[in-house]
Amino acid sequence: MADFHNELEFKSDRPLFGSNYIPASTVQVHASNLLQLPNGDLLCAWFGGSQEGLSDICIHLSRLNKESREWSTPQKISDDPDRSEQNPVLFLNPETKHLWIMYTAQPAGNQDKAIVRYRVSTDDGQTWGVSQNLFDDEGLFIRQPIVILNDGTWVLPAWYCRNPPGFRWVGSDDVSVIKYTKDGGKTWHEKEVPDSIGAVHMNIKPLRDGSYIAFYRSRWADNIYTSTSANCIDWTEPKPTSLPNPNSGICFEVLSDGRLIMIYNDSQFQQGQAKREGLYDDITPADDKRMNQTGSTSKNAIWGVPRRMMMVGLSSDGGKTWKNKLLQEGDGFCMTNNSRTKENRELSYPSIWIDRGDKDIVNVAFTFWRQRIKFCRFDVDWVDS
Repeated sequence: MADFHNELEFKSDRPLFGSNYIPASTVQVHASNLLQLPNGDLLCAWFGGSQEGLSDICIHLSRLNKESREWSTPQKISDDPDRSEQNPVLFLNPETKHLWIMYTAQPAGNQDKAIVRYRVSTDDGQTWGVSQNLFDDEGLFIRQPIVILNDGTWVLPAWYCRNPPGFRWVGSDDVSVIKYTKDGGKTWHEKEVPDSIGAVHMNIKPLRDGSYIAFYRSRWADNIYTSTSANCIDWTEPKPTSLPNPNSGICFEVLSDGRLIMIYNDSQFQQGQAKREGLYDDITPADDKRMNQTGSTSKNAIWGVPRRMMMVGLSSDGGKTWKNKLLQEGDGFCMTNNSRTKENRELSYPSIWIDRGDKDIVNVAFTFWRQRIKFCRFDVDWVDS
């Protein structure tokens, strides 16, 4: 069994590496998201409840004060009794300095019926305003942070969980888009990423030459995909990289020296490997007789590939080649999402925040067996060691 220690323990100071677990107040926790406040406090949001897709899944928030080594008791900051609220994304409004939290809300396992909501805090997350719909688009999902362009435009990567009527969503026709606003979120526009079916969780960062690069999760459980843009609005078609992906979340950042750092699972689907029917197959009601959707292409989404071996990758050539180091080892079993029986042993859904100073300090949070969020803090020298 895992030792879920709460205090941030450093194994070494040179190179720096420390870790702990964020307290959990629910049976299941998943999909963490990090953001550092101007005062140095680090926030982590995630969703928690009994099991993903059930209506007791809500958004939770914890805080690591700048001078502390322990995360605060989680605060529940959403509570729709009829929807499963998932995938929180924290955002600090650059104009008002107000803190936003955006998240999805879906009925049961029907991601094709999800909507994106948000709440605003004027006191750094101590209290929150009312929940509102950020978009009314049905089937829209988010996971990755907003990018702010030099002209003040906000760009939010998203994707649509598309599904023909009468079928059960399993992710075989999902497509990426960007939502962007030039007036601080009052009005939004949309641009689809070309030929992006199956490439989701678009994670965008600016490069030092002024262009933009994005990496994607793959519904096909084959590889991480990537595309580029000159303006962050018009994107090239996503193409596979050399890094594997088991149809699970990834995250990356650009370090101060221009290198890319990626957190990902070292696994992908192999022929003959066991698969699940879909993400929500173990909570589908017995009276739901719908057939699973099939993809609009020849491919279908693949679920259940072990989410194992959380890795850190460094690239000095824009993502063409990577130097890799193990962050967390495990078999990654995820043929079920069940946390009540503790069957799930996935390592997944990393989030990254770079604390920039004399030396970049990397903060990473990720799902540990859907029982806790594990937090790691290290400097880049640790990856190179």
